[in-house]
Amino acid sequence: MIGPKTSALMVGLGATLILAAPGSSSPVTAASTLSAANGLARVARPSRTWQRLPVAPIGPTYLSTSVWTGSEMLIFGRVSRTYPARDFPVLAAYRPAHNAWRRLPAGPGPTGASEGEEAAVWSGKEMLTWGKTTAAFNPLTAGWRTLPESPIAGRAAPTLVVWTGRQMIGWGGGCCGESAADGAAYTPATNSWQKLPTGPLAGRYASGAWTGRDLIIAGGLNADGRFFTDGAAYTPATNSWRRIANLPVPLIEDVAVWDGHEVLLVGGGTPRGGGLRLVTHGFAYNPATNRWRRLPSMGQGRVGQVAVWTGRQLLVWGGETSRAGVRVAPPRGVAYDPAHNRWSALPTSPLRGRVSPTAVWTGRQMIVWGGQSIGNATPHSFSDGAAYTP
Repeated sequence: MIGPKTSALMVGLGATLILAAPGSSSPVTAASTLSAANGLARVARPSRTWQRLPVAPIGPTYLSTSVWTGSEMLIFGRVSRTYPARDFPVLAAYRPAHNAWRRLPAGPGPTGASEGEEAAVWSGKEMLTWGKTTAAFNPLTAGWRTLPESPIAGRAAPTLVVWTGRQMIGWGGGCCGESAADGAAYTPATNSWQKLPTGPLAGRYASGAWTGRDLIIAGGLNADGRFFTDGAAYTPATNSWRRIANLPVPLIEDVAVWDGHEVLLVGGGTPRGGGLRLVTHGFAYNPATNRWRRLPSMGQGRVGQVAVWTGRQLLVWGGETSRAGVRVAPPRGVAYDPAHNRWSALPTSPLRGRVSPTAVWTGRQMIVWGGQSIGNATPHSFSDGAAYTP
């Protein structure tokens, strides 16, 4: 989705839209089992509290992505050096049960697109990456393997990448003036790709989520600056597409999360004049009725945020908003409770506000890490993180 890792196109647009809008432990060095019985139950955390993470063994990264393995948060990103010019991957794992990090082999060099973002999913056994590095990492063996070339190789990671329980599916996106309307699916069991059939949507950067049956895509923006309200659903079981009801308004830079009943779109903005008006509400799509409903206001609109579903609440943190025309990155997030259809404020985090962090839900905590600063100066990349216990 667009939210946490904004494309090169969207970074440039981001500056325009805001201006237009009114203590450590020893590291774990050995690979260990990824069983669900990972010791998390031994660590009692008071509710509604934040805990800073120890210092990570990797420095600030850009294009960071992460997955939760059942016992560790794997963070995969890229580090850029200006002199000598170099771009290389880094990988680290944080284990909440021990409150400790371990640095891992960074894997092969660029194997996919030469530009664009990184995306990753957890298959149950491996972290599958798609982007500059298209490969698979096994935490038990600390080994990498390169994936076969995808049928849509040669461009940035798709705007949407999801794990279905059997396949990694990606669709849309593009880089450097492109707006792709195709997609592909990778099946680890056969180590093979298949190209998705042609769908009803024009190429774009858009939000979407996996429902357990369908990949839902809605709204978005193409490389020419055209906004969309239409949407579609792709069903892997039938290898087919169908149109879904249009969004009530064009929406970009939102994040999409499946809560078990609805796809929740939160944050982002809708066009206004030559810029973007940040929305303080979102929308929820019900596949059973093919209808959208408007969510209540979350107080402040924001872009560049991350969101996780806890099983009961949608937790939103990070991103930037605008106050009296000034760009602001609040250190406090919000939580949405679908059962009561209401938002509430999260406690203030110990981290500085930022855009584009990466986040996972562990089953007990939301862990956020990294991200970039905002302001008129060159953005600063963060290498710190924290865990929130609802």
